[in-house]
Amino acid sequence: MISKGGSEALLRTLVDAARTASPDYVILLPLFRLLAKVGLRDKKFGQKALELEALDVTLILARKNLCHSQNLLHCLWALRVFASSVTTAAMLGINGAMELLLKVITPYTQKHTRVIRAAAEVLAALLKSKSNSRRAVNRSYVPILIRLNQDWHSHDTANSFVLIRRALLLCLKHIAKLRSGREAFLAAQGMKILYSTIQNCLDDQSLEPVISIALQILRQCYPKSPLPLVTTSSAYSFPVPGIVTSETPRVLTEEDYEDDGEEEEDKDSDSEDVKEEDDDLETDVNKLSSKPGLDRPEEELVQYKAMCLELSCSFEELESKPGDDLNSDETEYANHRHIPTAASPKGLCLNKDRISGGQEKEVPVQNSLLSRVKMGRSSIHLTSKRGPGMNSYRNVHPNGPGIGSSGNDVSDIQTSFREDAWDMDVISCPRISASFSNSTNRETAEFIDRLLQTHLKPMVFHDPYLYMAKARRTRSVADFTRMAFPDFWGHCPPLSAQPMLQRKCGVQRIKILEDVRRLIQPNDIINKVVFSLDEPWPLQDTASDCLQFFSAFESGNLRKAIQVREFEYDLLVNADVNSTQHQQWFYFKVSGMKAAVPYRFNIINCEKPNSQFNYGMQLTLYSVKEALLGRPTWVRTGYDICYYKNHYRQRTAVMGAASGKCCYTLTFAVTFPHAKDVCYLAYHYPYTYSALMTHLDILEKSVNRKQVYFRQEVLCQTLGGNSCPLVTVTAMPESNSADHLEQFRQRPYQVITARVHPGESNASWVMKGTLEFLVSSDPVARLLRENFIFKIIPMLNPDGVINGNHRCSLRGEDLNRQWLSPSAHLQPTIYHAKGLLHYLGSIGRSPMVFCDFHGHSQKKNVFLYGCSVKETLWQAEATVGTSNLLEDVSYRTLPKILDKLAPAFTMSSCSFLVEKSRASTARVVVWREMGVSRSYTMESSYCGCNQGPYQVCEAGLQFGTSELEEMGAMFCLGLLILELKSGSCSHQLLTRAAALLNAEEESLDFYLQR
Repeated sequence: MISKGGSEALLRTLVDAARTASPDYVILLPLFRLLAKVGLRDKKFGQKALELEALDVTLILARKNLCHSQNLLHCLWALRVFASSVTTAAMLGINGAMELLLKVITPYTQKHTRVIRAAAEVLAALLKSKSNSRRAVNRSYVPILIRLNQDWHSHDTANSFVLIRRALLLCLKHIAKLRSGREAFLAAQGMKILYSTIQNCLDDQSLEPVISIALQILRQCYPKSPLPLVTTSSAYSFPVPGIVTSETPRVLTEEDYEDDGEEEEDKDSDSEDVKEEDDDLETDVNKLSSKPGLDRPEEELVQYKAMCLELSCSFEELESKPGDDLNSDETEYANHRHIPTAASPKGLCLNKDRISGGQEKEVPVQNSLLSRVKMGRSSIHLTSKRGPGMNSYRNVHPNGPGIGSSGNDVSDIQTSFREDAWDMDVISCPRISASFSNSTNRETAEFIDRLLQTHLKPMVFHDPYLYMAKARRTRSVADFTRMAFPDFWGHCPPLSAQPMLQRKCGVQRIKILEDVRRLIQPNDIINKVVFSLDEPWPLQDTASDCLQFFSAFESGNLRKAIQVREFEYDLLVNADVNSTQHQQWFYFKVSGMKAAVPYRFNIINCEKPNSQFNYGMQLTLYSVKEALLGRPTWVRTGYDICYYKNHYRQRTAVMGAASGKCCYTLTFAVTFPHAKDVCYLAYHYPYTYSALMTHLDILEKSVNRKQVYFRQEVLCQTLGGNSCPLVTVTAMPESNSADHLEQFRQRPYQVITARVHPGESNASWVMKGTLEFLVSSDPVARLLRENFIFKIIPMLNPDGVINGNHRCSLRGEDLNRQWLSPSAHLQPTIYHAKGLLHYLGSIGRSPMVFCDFHGHSQKKNVFLYGCSVKETLWQAEATVGTSNLLEDVSYRTLPKILDKLAPAFTMSSCSFLVEKSRASTARVVVWREMGVSRSYTMESSYCGCNQGPYQVCEAGLQFGTSELEEMGAMFCLGLLILELKSGSCSHQLLTRAAALLNAEEESLDFYLQR
């Protein structure tokens, strides 16, 4: 009917019928009903009504029928569809429609409620027009609407007229989109009135339409304010070429903030879909397929020959000598209990197959990696569901309270806690000193030494003495003098996995109302700064009851702590060095807590618009007292967690101007396991640069050098003066014979990198699992070493990791956007990593697989990003024909294999699209410039897994370090099966693999269909 001109015909009929001397409502009423239905489907209905003068006619009829509710109701239905067009709504406003409607919308009554509802809905539609909203502000409609809403709310005790109340709130919401509207709302005490209006009805499901809009109004009208920081730049600065680090602080006003426009909906849902942006897809076939020339002179590649000694040196020269890179001070304090042997305790961290002793031996098949593939079996044991105040550590360790890992009574430690002589703050954050005997606090140092000797839980691949030696050589921008206790003492994964947190309904609303209460009831707000990197003098009063904070240690990040109430603190994290952004990673020490008291923390300057903290993820906690009691474990903790946009804005200086950049709050409650404890809280399980260097040294000492070739060397020096390690792993040749040496040198390469983004510590735990598996005595690891040479750069951004950055280098730039044309002076790790790959390509030894390990904050599970020309063009619906394009589809093989093998991996989240914004990433550059078709980014969720064997509860399983390390080992297994499925696989490897697989109770032949 619309397409045949039905709308125009009906509108003309309306005009003709209304202009008669005595309008016939027997015709007009059904005509209005028909117009209301047609208008919902006709997008141009308002414009047609304006052109045919139906607006004026309907307004005149409405004025004539103010005392005739049935006729008026029909007029209002027509006006509601007319007002759906902003232009028409503006014209209605000019013609006095809003004044008319306010005569109809009366205070609470039980008469003519259908008419009042229709009038309120028409007014809400009219106020979508900014000109009408300005008119409403200028005519003081805001206080009138506030009083009307308050009156209907107070009298409608049975909630019979929720839709009228909703329409009134919608009017206020549309007006509040204007700055003048928000000012008028605040001047009319709207915040206080609306807060008290909904405070006591949050749990009433029937009022959901009202509560949702009221919260949006409160969020819109909350006065925008600058972050409580002296400057948006990082508290740390590092002088590098081309970077200006000075910034003049400026006081921000409301005028600095852009009009927010449509405010985000109040989200208490579980929707976490991440949409792919098709307009970012690369559709230029030349850019997708071109291979630019070298970005450096070809003669420069010769320097990388020294990093591939396995290709040229004799067998005798290949044997690495342990301890070559250790200083004398490292050797002096290195305690070799960390090197696992056949008789040494394995602790909780690793199975026997994940370590290698002094003399490597065959591992029983039932303990091999093959027994842990995704076959529908799961040995995961979940912790019992705990209430908010329950101790996360109760299910971590089998020993009872007060019993250490060795079964010793640790009452002497508890006695020491009560002694004034022991300073827990010093014990819990030891100094990086040349030796304990030279410490300024000899008594404390001796106590730490005694604790290490008698109560340190045995942990494979960790040694506190060696860690201290490595930390001493680590160079930080702020010259850290202390170590975080968890990194120094070590971490063992808990025996029990932790399920994802079930989000309590309405937790975000409660927190938003708490923020509003701060504004309207500020009397109980302490607002005391208790910690700040920007203040030169000590702020913390150890004698007071407030918590003490500290973050000046490796990978630490906390810039400021403000006590809001007795048990509530606002926290601000530091921006990346030489940057004003990327506030997400946090890692800090907190002490002085009371027992059985819920503390609330609000990190108020987060940057990302959404987070897995809204979908079951918890932060991590490490208790020093628990560690001293034999439970040195990072655990997931926190409850009443939510992540939402707040009222703070961060200035972004551009050409002297300023605009408000949104900030987000991560809020959580924690009940600490002990009183007067010292605990560390972190975004995710920390993994420092010193931990990596310690781990590599211990791995090198642990391998059987007659069978495993493990070479650790320096790729380059970073801007901050730290070494970027390069690791080579393969098997030693069987003998010095020419054939065996030839086989040794002809093994194809696999290149793996990680931690280009410092805040993605989960990538380091995956890399840890990869490294430990590759040097282990597992049969699969042995086959991998005998058939491949692994080149591994486990930390591409050491400086960022050391200084607590979330994403950037010391230049304040994302190193994973520098692969197109890196500079040897400004991005040395990327420059030399790319140079090494170019060198391998120049000698015909490009890697079979390149993979860069990352962490993902928006999705669950583990997945790969790869590169495909065809899939990108198909997704972008490009006009370029793809039928003639030839593409090797083997890029999909590895993710398909991992989907079958790894419990945490999911193929459904994998993507092989090439985006324009990713053109300078490692994945795309290695694929495009070096022709590596299997070039990937492997993303591991910060949160956990909600599919496969790890979905052992309704919500899913949060990743612990064990699951992340297992993924690293599974990735290696995937590489072996990828080779077995290839046409170039040698007969010898097939034979050996078949013998290994046939020994399994449930072989992997199912996954090896040739």
